[in-house]
Amino acid sequence: MRHGYAGLPVLDGVDLQVEAGGRLAVVGPSGCGKSTLLTLLAGLEQPDAGTIEGAGLKRCALMPQRDLLLPWRSALDNAGLALELAGAARGEARTQALPLFERFGLEGFTDTPPRKLSGGMRQRVAFLRTLLAGKPVLLLDEPFGALDAITREELQEWLTGALDAEPRTVVLVTHDIHEALRLCSRIVVLSPRPGRVVLDAPSAELDHDRVMEALRG
Repeated sequence: MRHGYAGLPVLDGVDLQVEAGGRLAVVGPSGCGKSTLLTLLAGLEQPDAGTIEGAGLKRCALMPQRDLLLPWRSALDNAGLALELAGAARGEARTQALPLFERFGLEGFTDTPPRKLSGGMRQRVAFLRTLLAGKPVLLLDEPFGALDAITREELQEWLTGALDAEPRTVVLVTHDIHEALRLCSRIVVLSPRPGRVVLDAPSAELDHDRVMEALRG
């Protein structure tokens, strides 16, 4: 698969497969096309060359870097937004989202506006909204990149439990090698732009130094 903008190549010859229920981390330097890859997988753009199978908006839910919570909606109504967009009435969406608030560590914050939530709680609401879209594939674009180290560590542990409880196929874009090794069963490293796959291996066969070596080329 190849893709670029205004004649500038961003991804070049990227060939990936993700098994159903697998968790794939995509790591690489800034500007190598990681976020572009998620945009293509979500079907928001079409690649310049090559094909993408088993993806698109019918199968994929994209969680961008920013939580994009609507400030005029409560935490519960933000979480249920995906259900409303799929045709559910607001009351029905709230009913479906409410039981997950306790599991996601959000009990007691159903009616709280986003501005009164911590960064970690906002990310949990955003992930819950992504999950409630009901798609079998989750595309996560650096979901914890803007958080402090302690909160990020806590949410990495939380996300592992959440995905164990609600299994999905996951493609996670991250700069954090520790996060990639911790959360995903397989890691792909992309080269500097244009992004090419320079490492594709199971996490169990890798460590921080091996991934860093691939990043340095």
